[in-house]
Amino acid sequence: MLSAFVNAFRTPDLRRKLLFVLVIIVIFRAGSQIPAPGVHVSNVEFCIGEAQKGENASLYSLVNLFSGGALLQLTIFALGIMPYITASIILQLLVVVIPRLEALKKEGQSGQTKITQYTRYLTLGLAVLQATGIVALARSRNLLQGCDRDLLHSNDTKTFLVMVVTMTAGTAVIMWLGELITERGVGNGMSILIFTQVVATFPAALWQVKITEGWWTFGIVVVIGLVLVAAVIFIEQAQRRIPVQYARRMVGRKMFGGSSTYIPLKVNQAGIIPVIFASSLLYLPAMAVQFNQNSENPSKVIRWVNEYLVDQGNPVHMAAYFLLIIFFTYFYVSITFNPQEVADNMKKYGGFIPGIRAGKPTQDYLSYVLSRITLPGALYLGLISLVPLIAFVLINASQNFPFGGTSILIMVGVALDTVKQIESQLQQRNYEGFLR
Repeated sequence: MLSAFVNAFRTPDLRRKLLFVLVIIVIFRAGSQIPAPGVHVSNVEFCIGEAQKGENASLYSLVNLFSGGALLQLTIFALGIMPYITASIILQLLVVVIPRLEALKKEGQSGQTKITQYTRYLTLGLAVLQATGIVALARSRNLLQGCDRDLLHSNDTKTFLVMVVTMTAGTAVIMWLGELITERGVGNGMSILIFTQVVATFPAALWQVKITEGWWTFGIVVVIGLVLVAAVIFIEQAQRRIPVQYARRMVGRKMFGGSSTYIPLKVNQAGIIPVIFASSLLYLPAMAVQFNQNSENPSKVIRWVNEYLVDQGNPVHMAAYFLLIIFFTYFYVSITFNPQEVADNMKKYGGFIPGIRAGKPTQDYLSYVLSRITLPGALYLGLISLVPLIAFVLINASQNFPFGGTSILIMVGVALDTVKQIESQLQQRNYEGFLR
């Protein structure tokens, strides 16, 4: 991995692209530290310290993770990349449901451009909703629990609107920066920005474990983290290769086909999406409890939710989280990989799986293999995601535990993908033919 980066900086073209990406990352991180207009910075810093000591400090952990800690600091980039991720997931689901979007997807590049435009519009709409909710919580002192200080200099409507507009504009700028990286840099821009935000909180979280728990626990956490990273790399690279043979056919005066290839089915076919779905769904009861926390006589339902679903150290919460991840893994794989479409395309171009007849038998075989390979992928996602929750029980450090399942999946996945793209560009620029 390191040799790929060293060789990339020796190539002038790639060096310019990598330096461009680094400049964008610096701008991105700078925006994540600039407070939005109307924020009482000293009170926010004090309340963040108090909130990290409370039981509900991880209520916004997922959104705060994707913002690199900028959410709770109420900066201009407070929303981070989360609205775009949510919009992308929604569009992927709607492509399966709405025929018009499915037709656009089949149109190729032009259709994908329109879907991307719809994603941008939806991102801005979600950003307005999320910014309104966050500013409203900050205005009512409910954003950071356990602190009764004012997070804003003023609670008037003008300050409220200015902060909402600023955070929404920050999301639009983040989308633009991500697209600049994709067009002029190396790798997927949005993925690199997500990677940057996750890594930005990593050193502080790791050092916080040392401060609160001591060197012994710090060493154990580092060892566990290295083992987890190695395991994630192994699983992320694992795939089932289904061989495909293409028959030779005559088109005009030329012979085509006769080649063999394979269909790569990854063990983790769904990526990190099921973890985001499950986390978001479990945040709903936590949010409901938070809005009803001022009630003097909470109902039995509120008390049960607060005890079993909001408390991340409770076995019921862990079991629900694990089962939701497995369910969403199967659900997401079923809507993103269509065995019937793959089988029809193979039959159309004269391809077949050795020993399997084309058409319906091929579809059934692909469905069978996909259902079998999805199970270990779902179990893997569930176990990795339970790591920070188990850490909460063992060392009481889930709020600062840096090797959470979501963060590891993001760091390893984006790093592997970026290195592969750099290596592919290096091979294109340093290709040696038969004649030297």
